[in-house]
Amino acid sequence: MNKTFLGEMSVMLGRSMRHIFRSMDTIVTVCITPIAMMLLFVYVFGGAIETGTDNYVNYLLPGILLIAIASGISYTAYRLFMDKQRGIIERFRSMPIARSAVLWGHVLTSLVSNVISLVVIILVALLMGFRSSAGVLPWLAVTGILVLFTLALTWVAAIAGLSGKTVEGASAFSYPLIFLPFISSAFVPTDSMPKVVRAFADNQPVTSIVETIRALLSGQPAGNEIWIALAWCVGIMIVAYIFAMRAYARKAA
Repeated sequence: MNKTFLGEMSVMLGRSMRHIFRSMDTIVTVCITPIAMMLLFVYVFGGAIETGTDNYVNYLLPGILLIAIASGISYTAYRLFMDKQRGIIERFRSMPIARSAVLWGHVLTSLVSNVISLVVIILVALLMGFRSSAGVLPWLAVTGILVLFTLALTWVAAIAGLSGKTVEGASAFSYPLIFLPFISSAFVPTDSMPKVVRAFADNQPVTSIVETIRALLSGQPAGNEIWIALAWCVGIMIVAYIFAMRAYARKAA
């Protein structure tokens, strides 16, 4: 990356972040549903769920964080769709700036806003009794995985925002992503599931990511799960980036 591209990208990031700070309800909305789910599962269902741990919020938190990310990236699709509808993308296209700078501005905005949401959720979890024996390096590893997961899903959101025919259609893609943690080890161990459901749960990306984060936060070795989680995140991000750039090239042509 040269200085010109970084400068262009920072301008686009600043533009998108101003929209976020003018309407903080997006971050509040992203936080409310995961926090409500965490309260519901811990204080209502937690006593009836057998996870092999005495502190259910510790078990639950990784999945809640992924749900928050899946919910938050829908706003990226919405903002991109509105830029497309208002002709703003065409205006940027006519300027002498790097094509990818526009998309990276939206993607980095998604990253910053999601990080704020995740910090709020972790603080609430601490009030609910979440505790971690992890040191600095495991926490950095958890942060890196969450950042990669956010970037991967945000590029998926970019495809939806650029390809959607309506604002509802552009945002609706996030619903299956929000639902995906429910068919994983995020809420209950997969060995309690029927065979067909368990086969899917054990081999989808959320389970490996949740298991990795859970192991790191509890101070346990993550084993091969961390490499599977990283492979999923990086693989999804690369593929989604390629298709998002193609969609952007078609819409901006």
